[in-house]
Amino acid sequence: MKQARSISQGLLLLIVLTLGPFAVYAQRVPPVGEIELKSALLGRTISYRILYPATYQYPENRERRYPVVYLLHGVTGESANWLQRTGVAQYAMQHDLLIVMVEGANGWYTDSATKPADKYESYILRELIPDVEKRFRVSAQREGRAIAGLSMGGYGAIKFGLKHPEMFALAASMSGAFGAASLTEKELRDPGFIRDSVLQTFGPAGSPTRAANDVFKLAREVPAKQIPMLPFFYIDCGTEDFLFTQSRELASLLVELKIPHEYRELPGNHSWPYWDAQLQEILKIAAMKFRAM
Repeated sequence: MKQARSISQGLLLLIVLTLGPFAVYAQRVPPVGEIELKSALLGRTISYRILYPATYQYPENRERRYPVVYLLHGVTGESANWLQRTGVAQYAMQHDLLIVMVEGANGWYTDSATKPADKYESYILRELIPDVEKRFRVSAQREGRAIAGLSMGGYGAIKFGLKHPEMFALAASMSGAFGAASLTEKELRDPGFIRDSVLQTFGPAGSPTRAANDVFKLAREVPAKQIPMLPFFYIDCGTEDFLFTQSRELASLLVELKIPHEYRELPGNHSWPYWDAQLQEILKIAAMKFRAM
């Protein structure tokens, strides 16, 4: 059965001690919760984390429905990374947003070509989002949803925006690994978790899964008349990041296709200090887009 549990004071203290420079937020963080969801698609119980808006529990807001931002972690990451490595708890206080931190393992937020139980795209769309909207007072409308992520999660967020534009008002990426679906076994020479996760998720070169989840291909195939129905895309990447070229290429393609977006090149590399700074910007943009809807 589904089970919710609040993070205890002791665990919160442990998180604060781990955060180091973010310890100043200890007494100001909004309520945090961890939810366990029994997934039929994944065949197991999987958790997600929630940051409630500071005003969520005010009596006068009992009928209010809040916009929600879904955050996707990177390869080898987990939902707790956002709390452990960024000041998301403090940043959330500046906006009336409910933030959901998603678990995606190393599955590229995609229904795997080789592992039938790894249906991470379907899980998010058909189980996670409905569970959030049933359990919490959040908007069930496209205009009240945004999705964002870093690295693997940045790829996932932009892919969701292109494949499922009816679901999100904003899709945002930090340091997105946009070439993942086109990397072949020959290009992935070094053994390890990245090679394994890419090949297990997308299958061999030329597989239908690769074609269905290549963000460059997806963007090119958007009919011109449907461009106004897409979410707003936000992409940023550090100029010293090894994925910098992929972000620049995708941004150039969006310009060519006249797909509305914002692209930022900034000093920085593939690291948490960079993502922590840009997460603040993404939440500001999300709040602004929600207000404009």
